[in-house]
Amino acid sequence: MTDFKTALIVGAGDGLSAALARLFTDNGLQVALAARNIDKLQSLKDKLGAHTFQCDASQVDSVLQLFNAVDASLGARDVVVYNPSYRTRGPIAELDPAAVQQALMVTAYGGFLVGQQATKRMEATGKGAILFTGASASVKGYPHSAPFAMGKFALRGLVQSMARELAPKNIHVAHFIIDGAILPPGQQQPTDSPDRFLEPNEIATSYWHVLQQHRSTWTWEMELRPWVERF
Repeated sequence: MTDFKTALIVGAGDGLSAALARLFTDNGLQVALAARNIDKLQSLKDKLGAHTFQCDASQVDSVLQLFNAVDASLGARDVVVYNPSYRTRGPIAELDPAAVQQALMVTAYGGFLVGQQATKRMEATGKGAILFTGASASVKGYPHSAPFAMGKFALRGLVQSMARELAPKNIHVAHFIIDGAILPPGQQQPTDSPDRFLEPNEIATSYWHVLQQHRSTWTWEMELRPWVERF
């Protein structure tokens, strides 16, 4: 178990990322939030005293600028979380190739870019954790959702490779399969199907549990699903 002090959440918003930011802050971590549109992070920034940074995770220069800016503001970060994904839906014969390319760039290539920059810094300090958010599509492709499956399958492969490479260097890499719908902010669980949606705060607790694992029992993947979700 590592005594974490700083965390960077890439692809931050008002759902799971916000729940993670609150939990990290409650446990004494300084938090940096990165998103393409940082205006949406203002309320969370004010409540938590978090740092915010603009970043397009699919662009090499943007990711490098992000990490350099975080270096200057917070120093080395112990935890990096990658949350972004991009979805375009439709029959395979009708998909727009440009939209598919964008889905792969954000969901998978962006994960590589962020993972690479995090790795360089954590190798220098000899410790750290890099967490990636997956989905049902990480392990099963659905009709009309090929681009999302392509991106999430690729991300899972990236994480598996990184975990095997970096664990001996004291860097914990883990992947979380969110197999179900996350409860949207401001909404309640349906009365006719209680706990149908994954609660963001409970997902965040699972991320935190993995961060607290002793390195003799590290896991590289955790799968989370509501009790009503089919396997």
